[in-house]
Amino acid sequence: MKIKCWGSRGSIPVSGREYLTFGGDTTCLEVQSRNGVTIIIDAGSGIRRLGNDVLTRQPRVSAYHILFTHAHLDHIIGFPFFKPLHSQKITINMYHCPFHETFIDRMFSDLMTPPYFPIRCLKSKANIVLRNLDPVAFDIDSIHIEPIPISHPNGGSGYKFTEAGKSFVFLTDNELGYTHAGGKSFEDYRAFCKDVDLLIHDAEYTAAEYTSFVGWGHSEYPEVVKLAMDARVGQVGLFHINQDRTDDEVAAMVEDARRQIADARSSLTCMAVAADMEFEI
Repeated sequence: MKIKCWGSRGSIPVSGREYLTFGGDTTCLEVQSRNGVTIIIDAGSGIRRLGNDVLTRQPRVSAYHILFTHAHLDHIIGFPFFKPLHSQKITINMYHCPFHETFIDRMFSDLMTPPYFPIRCLKSKANIVLRNLDPVAFDIDSIHIEPIPISHPNGGSGYKFTEAGKSFVFLTDNELGYTHAGGKSFEDYRAFCKDVDLLIHDAEYTAAEYTSFVGWGHSEYPEVVKLAMDARVGQVGLFHINQDRTDDEVAAMVEDARRQIADARSSLTCMAVAADMEFEI
């Protein structure tokens, strides 16, 4: 299983020389199965670059699978600029999980409608297929996927991806220090992440910042590190990088997280997830 980040910034895309290392695009991940099937998680602004890239690949892929964690704007804003959407040769499978049957349809119909956008979603050239999912577990190609509710305003879903005995958990916009309606406890997320090879988790705040933002739906990075160590995760990637956090500040955050890990004598590997960062597990 291969994982590539096309955007890890939170809340709004940013640009400037202070954001070059970790990038400024919002959430979009690409997961490839061992058979080359492409699963896309979220359609933040990073999906624009992904769309440009996939159209240059050989052999060309004719179908994509898109999962969503939730519907806040920074996670869907790039969808109209995903170039495969405008190709008649492409099929895009969009999954309702974690939303009810009509939500995906309405979400993009609302986003891509005048006066907000000049081209309606239903007039896109690609073959868009809306698929229902088992709320407990399902498969896309050789990857087994388990959803879990995230602790975030308006709800949503995290996911565990397992293939050939290797596993990856993605939990963005997940607040470990506060349980929102429909969310789970710290212990539930620890059990969900137990022994996974890679965990990518929301790490919006420092401990000092978090005291002013309890209930906003995001985590402080020391709690994310604690979760990863308690769950005996192999690697943890700090995600949903604060829109104002510069490259130097992100690097300092990672350095402090690594001190926390060293003090606990843990073998956990920690990094901040940057745009274009790739993992293979």
